[in-house]
Amino acid sequence: MYQQLSHSARTVLDNRPIYLSFGLAWLIGHGSFAVSHGPNPVLNLPGYVPTALLGVGLLAAMVITMVVSMRAQRGATGREAVVGNLLGASWVIGFAALFFLITAVGSTMDPDTAAALWPTGSGLVVGLLYLAGGAAYRDVLQYTLGAWLAVSSTAALFLDGASLYWALALAGGGSYLLAAAIEPRRIAAAAN
Repeated sequence: MYQQLSHSARTVLDNRPIYLSFGLAWLIGHGSFAVSHGPNPVLNLPGYVPTALLGVGLLAAMVITMVVSMRAQRGATGREAVVGNLLGASWVIGFAALFFLITAVGSTMDPDTAAALWPTGSGLVVGLLYLAGGAAYRDVLQYTLGAWLAVSSTAALFLDGASLYWALALAGGGSYLLAAAIEPRRIAAAAN
C-alpha cells in the first residue's frame, strides 16, 4: 500500500485504495440519491436505501483510509509523523465543526436546503483537508483533487433536486476515480 523511496526516508503513500473506495462511495451513494430523488425518480427506492448505501460506502472508505494511513505512519518519525498526526486530527476537527455549523444553521432553513448542506459541506471539508495534505506532502494530485472537490461540491448548491446529487456523484466520485487512475504516475515520479 505504500512504497519506501530509496533516496530518502520519506514514505510515499499509495492513495489508490483510498481514492477508489471514496470514489465508489460517492458514485454509488450520491448516485442512488440522484436516481431516487424528485417528483419523477428514475428508481423508486425507499428513503433509507440511498442513505444506507452512502453511509456504508463512506464507512468502508474511512476504514480503508485509516488502515492505509496507519501502515504508512508506522515508520514515520520527526516532521513527517507530526504532519501525519496533525492532518489526522484535522479530519475530526473539520467534521465536528461542520456538524455544529449545519446543526445550528439547519434549524433556520427549509429541510431540503438543510439536507443539501450535509453532502456539499462534507465535500468542502474533504476538499480543504486534501488541499492541506497535498501542500504538506507536496502531492500535487491530492492538492488538485482537493481543489476540485471543494469547488465542485459547493458549486453543486446552485443545483436543485436530483441535479445536485448527480453533480456530487459524477464530479465528486468521478474525480476520485480519475485520481486513482493517475496515482501510479505520481508514485513513479516521486520515486525518481
